[in-house]
Amino acid sequence: MPPILKRPLVLVLLVLAMLPTACAAPPLPPTDAPLSQSQARKELEHLYATLQASHYDLFARRPRAEYDALYHQTWEGFDGPRHSDALRREFQRFVAYGNVAHARIDPPMAEWEAHRASGGRAFPLYLRVIDGRVFVQDDYSGVADIAPGDEVLSVAGVPALQWMNRVRTLVSADNDYLAYTQMETQLPVLIWWYGERASKWDIAIAKPAGQRRTLVIPARSRSEFEATAAARPSGFELDWNARTWRIADGGIGYLRPGPFYDNRPDASDPWDPSAFRTFIDEAFANFIDAGTRAVLIDLRNNPGGDNSFSDPMIAWFADKPFNFSLQFDIRVSEAAIRSNAERLLAAGNDPDTTSARLAAAYAEKPVGSRVHFSIPLVHPRNGTRYAKPVYLLINRHSYSNTVLVAAISQDYGFATVLGEETADLASTYGAAEKFRLPATGLEVSFPKARILRPNGDGRARGVIPDKLIPTSAFATGTDEVLVEALRIVTEE
Repeated sequence: MPPILKRPLVLVLLVLAMLPTACAAPPLPPTDAPLSQSQARKELEHLYATLQASHYDLFARRPRAEYDALYHQTWEGFDGPRHSDALRREFQRFVAYGNVAHARIDPPMAEWEAHRASGGRAFPLYLRVIDGRVFVQDDYSGVADIAPGDEVLSVAGVPALQWMNRVRTLVSADNDYLAYTQMETQLPVLIWWYGERASKWDIAIAKPAGQRRTLVIPARSRSEFEATAAARPSGFELDWNARTWRIADGGIGYLRPGPFYDNRPDASDPWDPSAFRTFIDEAFANFIDAGTRAVLIDLRNNPGGDNSFSDPMIAWFADKPFNFSLQFDIRVSEAAIRSNAERLLAAGNDPDTTSARLAAAYAEKPVGSRVHFSIPLVHPRNGTRYAKPVYLLINRHSYSNTVLVAAISQDYGFATVLGEETADLASTYGAAEKFRLPATGLEVSFPKARILRPNGDGRARGVIPDKLIPTSAFATGTDEVLVEALRIVTEE
């Protein structure tokens, strides 16, 4: 059975590998002691002040007047002592209000795991929002009359999208598409974090043929999720971790590179690209030797990783120097300086690291100013390169560095992009750092940089495919998207 978080939460947290977030020591756990009213208010004051001082632009997607109003509303709402678990939820709702994915406080995953391990129950459906309508994507309810593909009309008497949007307030995202995409894989834990502890839910659904049903679905334990999954017939499920290549019918090279880090179980250093480069070189050499007509690179559900992995892959089919950003600007803040210093210390003060470059840049600018951080060009591969057409296949769950791969390939004209728009943005507020709240110990992530894709389009959009391939709201028995992608490549 897939866990409640069907993919690691890190898949949704785009942290550019060029500027990784790290700490010299593991984080301190938040205190369990309740904070008094005045302490909770001081913690909120510290949170808002530090976000304003550290975030590249806290008010980029939310006007300051609206944020100030929420601040005063939250401050007034602290009418008594608050435990850290309640403050985590309220503070994340406050941080997420800015509509920037990289400003966030993570869910209390240790507590969630303890809840599930002890038999705690959870909402049993995974839901997907398509054009303002809510559909069942996966079902662990054990109720016979509900199935993937059914439209959910209401939950507990509340219109389905309105019910989803209550939980959406806990999701940091630049737009609804990114928020709902994250919720597809996190909904049960988000409902639990929101505070909904129902033992059952009344739901109204519409079947694909139009018949309507009113059902009661129970909250279910982990063992019940597992039993439901085990009873299903086997079907197609895309493996985000797969790393493989083959020659497909029609003389098309098919490459699924897998994550852009070393995902081998015995890898001693996940950020050493040596084995990955060997794999990529082998794949393209075989594509050339086999005389393939084109190559399709499948990046669906790819969590991303480091450009030291992806750049050598792109260099096989690039015909000019490239980099991932037209403009990469960083806001200097005390929190960013401190976080970078910790990372540099952990690296032994290595002068060749990105952290060392950042430290030098920070030293030349006052706090509050902007620093332009130059991104070096990557050159096409020396010697043999793949000169025939290349296609990339992406979807809404292509994240992080994978989005940059698609943006580079599209903006420089290296490849044709197929699939569906990525939920993660091509131009973003990113390069996340963290600061810690003094009383609760909660860690708050914030974006220190504004990163523009190579073509300079700053819209809050993902990579939009050159050729759209619709994705079904639920899994089918075959990989229909890949079949269609290969058809397109073969016929061109």
